[in-house]
Amino acid sequence: MATIRLFPFIFRGALDVGATTITEEMKLACVRAIAELAEETDQGDEVAKAYEGHSLEFGPDYLIPKPFDPRLIIKIAPAVAQAAMESGVATRPIKDMDAYREELGATVYRTGLVMRPVFAAAKSQPAARIVFAEGEDERVLRAAQFVLLEKIARPIIIGRPAVVEMRLKKMGSKLKCGEDFEIVNPEDDPRYQKCWQEYHEIGAREGVTPEVAKAAMRKFNTLIGAILVRLGDADGMICGMIDQYHTHLKFIDQVLGKAENVRNFAAMNLLMLPGRNLFICDTYVNECPSAEELADMTLLAASEIEKFGIAPKVALLSSSNFGSSPSSSSQRMAAARKLISARAPDLEIDGEMHGDAALSEAVRKAAFPGTTLAGEANLLIMPNVEAANITYNLLKMIGGDGVTVGPFLLGAEKQVHILTPAATVRRIINMTAVASANVAVRQAAAAAAAK
Repeated sequence: MATIRLFPFIFRGALDVGATTITEEMKLACVRAIAELAEETDQGDEVAKAYEGHSLEFGPDYLIPKPFDPRLIIKIAPAVAQAAMESGVATRPIKDMDAYREELGATVYRTGLVMRPVFAAAKSQPAARIVFAEGEDERVLRAAQFVLLEKIARPIIIGRPAVVEMRLKKMGSKLKCGEDFEIVNPEDDPRYQKCWQEYHEIGAREGVTPEVAKAAMRKFNTLIGAILVRLGDADGMICGMIDQYHTHLKFIDQVLGKAENVRNFAAMNLLMLPGRNLFICDTYVNECPSAEELADMTLLAASEIEKFGIAPKVALLSSSNFGSSPSSSSQRMAAARKLISARAPDLEIDGEMHGDAALSEAVRKAAFPGTTLAGEANLLIMPNVEAANITYNLLKMIGGDGVTVGPFLLGAEKQVHILTPAATVRRIINMTAVASANVAVRQAAAAAAAK
């Protein structure tokens, strides 16, 4: 069974470098890759779902990876290819093994291709210090281990050391608290006094007394993380695996605030659908945004999409199709389009329009031949949070098989993102890369400006 399982990946690595034969070195490289993979602790969501109820920890009952482990191709093919090159039997040597691994990863993880430029940007500068608020969550620890090994970020874990160590041991992880990553104990951290005093200073006129500040800095991990980012002890934060979205947003707004010239936060999600990728905004924050708020969030969303190397094509959605129904939402969308066009004349955008018109140029032109949007929209701006959230969750389940990236928090002063309790390990990894990449972009811009 093991031989059947491995041969395709031996051949994949051999064929990709044009190997003239299978050498003993290539076979040994394959075996070593299998051995390493069996001892890794992050089996990923795909493997966990396929073998739900089974223990996947290295031991007597788990000596070799499962046959449907998607990491097999990512691990074995590069090892075999490298061995072929070192053996001198490769006729087409691979020049960039990192790029080769990313290419293989894109065939396994549906988010791999769209995330490629983000991961590259995250690795372009010294790894950003990203604090994970829910550090005792096993999903967070698996994600933190991955981003640490891949040098995407330097994790800072908020959690009780004994609990974190117990979780790592259960996972079979070899990582050690305080050695491989920084850990912040909410019950006993040397910066506690500095942190509560900072929070008191921020909220003194909002009812935050010294006693309230002291208690809050023991209780709310998102608050602790936000203060660390504010004080410069971290570059960004990932939170949201526990509690409601707005509970986390309250602390982020209070401690870190909005970016310069930003009037409101917004949330955006990316859906990986058959044949298309769709960004949807605003999925969590603004209940019924005004035309000005719609314009602001659209420009923030378009700017974020460009970081993926994607040209944003925006549709402002409504129950009205280019004036067919004079509802309040359609009037807000029409007004937003004028504001956006004035502020960003090069942005491809149109609306207000129906959902089918956003995805079909033929339908759109039938309703309005003079449309200023060509092809298919990839950014859908919804008239209110209910429409956005319902659309996102329905499409996620019936069209995307739950494969998403996000939520992106737009408009914050620092790189912080609030996920949801349903977040998978892969989603945490992806959003950590987004935060780290944006930190790297800012660092590069600051370095260039200093010259």
